[in-house]
Amino acid sequence: MSTSPDAERQRLENQRQGREAWRLWGPYLSGRAWGTVREDYSPDGTPWEYFDHDQARSRAYRWNEDGLGGISDEAQHLCFSLALWNGKDPILKERAFGLTGNQGNRGEDVKECYFYLDATPSHAWLHYLYKYPQSPFPYTQLIEENAHRSRAEPPFNLIDSGAFSEDRYWDVEVFYAKASPHELHIRVVASNRGKEEALLWLLPQLWFRNYWSWSGKDEVKPLLHAISAPRNAVWAIMAEHPALGNYYLYGRQQADLLYTENETNNTRLWGVPNAGPYVKDAFHRYLVQGEQSAVNPAKKGTKFGAAHKLAIPPGKTGMVELVLTAEPHLQPFENQDSIFAQRRAEADAFFHTFLTDEAPAEDQRILRQALAGMIWTKQFYHYDVSDWLKGDQATPPASRQQVRNHAWPHLKASHVISMPDTWEYPWFAAWDLAFHCTTLALIDVDFAKEQIELLLNENYLHPNGQIPAYEWTFSDANPPVHAMGALKVFRAERVQRGRGDIGFLKRVLHKLLLNHTWWINLKDSTGTNVFEGGFLGLDNISVYNRSEPLPPGYTLKQADATGWMAMFSLQLTVMALEIAVEDPAYENIAVQSYSQFLAIANTIAGHTGAGVSLWVDIDDFFKDLVVEPDGSTHRIDVFSWVGIIPLFACEVVDARLLANRKRFTALLWEHKGGMFDGSVICACPVDTNERGEHLLSLVTPAMFVRMLPRIFDEEEFFSPHGVRSVSKRHATQGNLGHIPGVGDAVIRYVPGESDSPLFGGNSNWRGPVWMQTNYLLIQTIEKMHRYLGDAFTFPAPCLNHYEIDLKHAANMLAERLVDIFRRDESGLIPAFPEKSPHQTDPHWRDLLLFHEYFHGETGQGLGAAHQTGWTGLVANLVMRRYRKGIPEFWKQ
Repeated sequence: MSTSPDAERQRLENQRQGREAWRLWGPYLSGRAWGTVREDYSPDGTPWEYFDHDQARSRAYRWNEDGLGGISDEAQHLCFSLALWNGKDPILKERAFGLTGNQGNRGEDVKECYFYLDATPSHAWLHYLYKYPQSPFPYTQLIEENAHRSRAEPPFNLIDSGAFSEDRYWDVEVFYAKASPHELHIRVVASNRGKEEALLWLLPQLWFRNYWSWSGKDEVKPLLHAISAPRNAVWAIMAEHPALGNYYLYGRQQADLLYTENETNNTRLWGVPNAGPYVKDAFHRYLVQGEQSAVNPAKKGTKFGAAHKLAIPPGKTGMVELVLTAEPHLQPFENQDSIFAQRRAEADAFFHTFLTDEAPAEDQRILRQALAGMIWTKQFYHYDVSDWLKGDQATPPASRQQVRNHAWPHLKASHVISMPDTWEYPWFAAWDLAFHCTTLALIDVDFAKEQIELLLNENYLHPNGQIPAYEWTFSDANPPVHAMGALKVFRAERVQRGRGDIGFLKRVLHKLLLNHTWWINLKDSTGTNVFEGGFLGLDNISVYNRSEPLPPGYTLKQADATGWMAMFSLQLTVMALEIAVEDPAYENIAVQSYSQFLAIANTIAGHTGAGVSLWVDIDDFFKDLVVEPDGSTHRIDVFSWVGIIPLFACEVVDARLLANRKRFTALLWEHKGGMFDGSVICACPVDTNERGEHLLSLVTPAMFVRMLPRIFDEEEFFSPHGVRSVSKRHATQGNLGHIPGVGDAVIRYVPGESDSPLFGGNSNWRGPVWMQTNYLLIQTIEKMHRYLGDAFTFPAPCLNHYEIDLKHAANMLAERLVDIFRRDESGLIPAFPEKSPHQTDPHWRDLLLFHEYFHGETGQGLGAAHQTGWTGLVANLVMRRYRKGIPEFWKQ
């Protein structure tokens, strides 16, 4: 049996070389397809109401499918997932349940317990766990109790309902092991955690995504039908698809074989006749309602289920085994045991290489489950906005032409994309994706590169240069972090393979220059290099909704938007310099991009535009400005991430990049000392350290050393679990008085869930800890340390003002973030409530969830519970603990 990490790496290399399509099958099936913008054909844009959970079992999806622990091919022609019934629920459990954006006291909120336990990037090994109550699932209780709760109360979750009391539940695990890119072995293992024997119906399901009902063309309809079972299989079916080809599903255990069509039950939903007798909800009606005629006795259709009825004693398990393959097999289960054992061993060996032997099991578990979550949240995303606006089958009302995304008819998506979450955010989000790629590059740099390029493709990038934000409103402005993601991926590949992909960098740079121009043209309304941008993903961080315009004549000059653009300009500069090593013509782009950075720095310093610096010397901090119609200004006196983000405009340039770059070097010397028109506006770009490196930074070392004590003060930003989004000082200093154009304003430190309905109230940037901005801060501190060295220190209030160097500061922040998932001195994991079964229960205590954000005092996970997404950056932070010094490349 092979236990070499090279087995998984060879699969990835074969994928890269086009020799084997290991990514053909993967965990691309969404946790929720109902309630999405794509499925919303309402006249007024109300997706939650137009297509709700109750309809999902009966209504065929237009764009993509969903299921429990499922997989599909990369075009989602054919899908496989699990359905369950405990004999008591009112509906067959085919998909995760949750509250809509209007039902929850925290917006949309999945009310299930499931975990992504393991995965390799080739998807040769996948492991998923779902906890299913043996008592009736409390659908009504979850809806009603949350409806009764105010924003001052926590959400009411499945664990709170008593559904798992006395351990009366099933642990249902799904394992996938690929024998080849086209042959998947599947095991479903159900463990009875209760004290009595219980019944469970396991229904592995195989079905085709419905494309034939929407095209208006004479499409060839796919077909599932029974075939003779080969040796050591009890049953077999064949799946015939005109694009995917033929696949075979074999079952090892006896089952009741059910067939129907993946077609809408119009009779149930709208009281009109169905096109045929067999529809999507047939298996629910057959099992739960006892309607024998609901399934097709001819044993064919476009949806199949194998109903296994298991009576399992307490503490025992039952198992269902299957094989899905593109080639017919005479003995499909002959080598299944060895295939599972080998893929598990190869996964162990692969992940063992990411940490040293000194890493404790706890850190290995954090890293592995975080990376598993990143892999499991790859999803097939399908959305043709032009077709959607036209209404597909029926002519839509005129109002449909002005609904969300009407300005994006060019967007045509049909790709596997890394998404924040499979249920709460089952769509791509541009700024999230850049951070996802930072983590994905650790394990599959080629997939990360493809993801970076995808949103810059002409089918996504707007002709005006805007990157689509997310499907709720593609036109929103997310922070411009795509260049950051591209550079991280480029550098990751250089470390891993010894050489960066300059072709990739060229392709990305060309498109990012278009995006940079869009920002300059549309988000700098006065042409003075101070940017507005809107809420920029930070939801309720400001004293008002920054997505809404101020009264006529008033403008908001945002420190964060301007800081992001300074960062963007520097990253374009570095990308162009990297390319210029091989293609000197790109030096011109480096000169232009750095000139843009200087212009932004000059404005932030207050030498153009409103004539007032965004840097507040008395506070050692950056703050927003409101400019009144008469040109007078009013500073918004808030201490938040808004004022820290300008630090991110920081890059260290090594001598290799400046060799033979005469024009760029001359530009640096022109601004020696950080001077621009007689004033210091940035760090000196000419000075070098002992390695001959230059610092290109919006913030000078003198400013940096003044900002750090506030950031590392536990009475301000530095919580036990990372940097807070708003300073704790605003717990007592919240009244900001009258702000022109805004009115009387108050900012309050709220370390937990939001007490504001802004942006649905399901996120909070007024106190909690967010992983992605903390990660960028760590990166900035590390860059500064690389340039300034150990001699540069500052007094850290969190350590009684003891002088520490920047390496110590970065390590301390990183460790506090990872500690969210580690057991503390009392044996508790801060990410979970003290009474949570995750703390002590042997069947829960090793199961991690990577929440959207974390309580600013306790570290408890908040927001979307399964959003590994950017919280997956904890994998990068775990790895850095065991990485000694700077990468070898930078020592050259």
